[in-house]
Amino acid sequence: MGLEEKLPSGFVLGKVEDLVGWVRSSSMWPVTMGLACCAIEMMAAGTPRFDLARFGMEVFRASPRQADLMIVSGRVSHKMAPVLRTVYDQMSDPKWVISMGVCASSGGMFNNYAIVQGVDHVLPVDVYLPGCPPRPEMLINAILELHKQVIKGAPLGEHRAEINRAVEAAALNAVPTQEMKGLLA
Repeated sequence: MGLEEKLPSGFVLGKVEDLVGWVRSSSMWPVTMGLACCAIEMMAAGTPRFDLARFGMEVFRASPRQADLMIVSGRVSHKMAPVLRTVYDQMSDPKWVISMGVCASSGGMFNNYAIVQGVDHVLPVDVYLPGCPPRPEMLINAILELHKQVIKGAPLGEHRAEINRAVEAAALNAVPTQEMKGLLA
């Protein structure tokens, strides 16, 4: 016999972290960050056929100060990387990143001096979305996966800024994908 049986009907029990995670996942606002051909599929996800409005994301924000989700769609050039980082730094906390497409995730077919071989060298990425270009349904699935991560919860409390900085530093200091040898090395 638990506490929930002694409370009047209509009374909800839960942790504050769970409530905050649910609220954050239901109110994500993406920043406009279309860099290449994947941006067309990202724009298609906002049309009535796929309807990102179901998740409270109907408006892509032009100002990073009004956004908390960055969908990096397309290849990132070395010239664009500092601009991308500046926009990310201007976003409100907590902030999340989806790497959309194989070019944003690993450089794709562009293995040359001009293209960053994965946006994770510039930003900490929460969800990787494969494909060239990935369909709008795949983007919606990636957004739902990000919602699950957010609902699980970020730490709350007085030390959350230090924890977030440590997580971001660990993500940026990870071994680059082109240096990973896999099981055969």
